[in-house]
Amino acid sequence: MISKSSTPTISNQTRDYFFRLIHQNNLIYNTSWEDPRIDRQLLNIDGNSSVLMITGAGCNVLDYLLDQPKQIFAVDVNSRQNALLALRLKAIERLSYSDFFQLFGKGQHLRIREIYHDVLRPELPEYARHFWDTHYFYFEPNNRRRTFYFRGTAGSLAWTVHRYLKRDSHLWRLILHLLNSQDVGEQKLWYDQIEPRLWNKFSRQIVRLTITMSLLGVPRPQIDLIKYRYDGGLYGFIRDSLRFVFTQIPVHDNYFWRVYLTGQYTSACCPNYLKKENYPLLRKMAGRVHISNDTFESFLEQSEQTITHYNLLDHQDWMAEQRTDLLLKEWNLILKNARPGTQIIQRTAANELDFIPESISSHLRFHPELTQNLHSTDRVGTYGSLHFAEVSDYVNI
Repeated sequence: MISKSSTPTISNQTRDYFFRLIHQNNLIYNTSWEDPRIDRQLLNIDGNSSVLMITGAGCNVLDYLLDQPKQIFAVDVNSRQNALLALRLKAIERLSYSDFFQLFGKGQHLRIREIYHDVLRPELPEYARHFWDTHYFYFEPNNRRRTFYFRGTAGSLAWTVHRYLKRDSHLWRLILHLLNSQDVGEQKLWYDQIEPRLWNKFSRQIVRLTITMSLLGVPRPQIDLIKYRYDGGLYGFIRDSLRFVFTQIPVHDNYFWRVYLTGQYTSACCPNYLKKENYPLLRKMAGRVHISNDTFESFLEQSEQTITHYNLLDHQDWMAEQRTDLLLKEWNLILKNARPGTQIIQRTAANELDFIPESISSHLRFHPELTQNLHSTDRVGTYGSLHFAEVSDYVNI
């Protein structure tokens, strides 16, 4: 599918170059922005499952581990994202729960230098040591940002938003009331007061800046996908998404927006991998995660594994416009490494998934009756649509 945004203008080329520059040199995501509660309801992972997924921040890899799969292959072309997952896994294996929660729940630890050099570093892979040797200070509480969750490019934007919101003490108090609401009705009352103060000339301009979306890891083709397919454009999409999340979905366990706005989780509002009751199981299962610094395509070309579950995140959005040849090749490799009944989940910025080639979609059974209802409960709220498919009984690639 070629959209009208695909014309290779100088402006588009400049935006793409800027995006690549950011992604080639930085940790982008410090926390995952896909709701694993939805994923696990769809995927039915068990002891026979072999899962292939993009690493991202690694949070959802750990969430999937709680279903005790046979193995998880976490693949990311950005070695810094894999270094973060490696650090999380090593911390699970070697630290007490209280130290682990202090690091990845609060995002800081007074003894991070000692913990990193004496406990975690010796057992990290070389690429992870190379990154964390010069970045373990992300967890130091005495610096200006105070928390790991205000680090990385997405975290830097979160820190900027946090500082901007706190400048208005009344607005900040309203936000804290919102985050501590106990029911949707209470949330709506608080958000109705927040919204007029939130959306002003400055915030609208920030949303429209290329650098803002690049820091969040959103490539230009995906931005254009929203612009051309959503009536209100990018600004309208984000404004409406926030209103939906904060007025229609219970916020008491929405750890995604809590950590983005405040820089930390609480014991009552955090991912499953940070809950104390799950820690022994995570430690037992940590060795079942296999990390690869690679593209999805390259991993599948070299793999001899039969994959039972795929999580594609939203990475095919950019292929749909710029590299339809890679899109087709990746799907052929997915089917080659699948079996009848293999389950696939993916998200897209668009309201529908219309870019999968017919030669591929004929081998897939989609289940919109499941995903449409679940998508309306997504605590993140920033994707256009969610899709779940099973490989059919006949695949001849």
